[in-house]
Amino acid sequence: MSVYDVPLKSLDGTDGVLADEKGKVTLLVNVASFCGLTPQYEGLENLYERFGAQGFAVVGIPCNQFGAQEPGTADEIKTFCSTSYNVTFPLAEKIDVNGDTRHRLYQELTPKPDAEGHTGDIRWNFEKFLIGRDGEVIQRFSPMVEPENAEIVGAIEKALAN
Repeated sequence: MSVYDVPLKSLDGTDGVLADEKGKVTLLVNVASFCGLTPQYEGLENLYERFGAQGFAVVGIPCNQFGAQEPGTADEIKTFCSTSYNVTFPLAEKIDVNGDTRHRLYQELTPKPDAEGHTGDIRWNFEKFLIGRDGEVIQRFSPMVEPENAEIVGAIEKALAN
């Protein structure tokens, strides 16, 4: 099954935020507004601007499961992202990424191991998954790996070349 076929609403409630990216190389990231890693929004936006014309997208997926660091409403999240970090990439509805209420998307993503071999539960905000044009998970990145890290940039470039 393609990740792009998993139903997920955008932050404004519109259906199909993933379907809109079908055929692109996409970086999915669980995000939060009040986290020590929140400045990663800047790097995510830079990637989106740098590679967007080549068929690359970023989708931010707000989650409040880690230290209640994404408590806001959809409007508050959108305002924060646009005014604090000039985010222009799509944002999804706020969902759960772990536990009994884990969204179906993360049921598809979490079996993929990262570079250290970690699978399963999302560890913290800003864990990243690179998705190929075919909707398959290519690679998983720890929350501590900065968006513009050579490992992520190289994986994006390789996926775009395929």
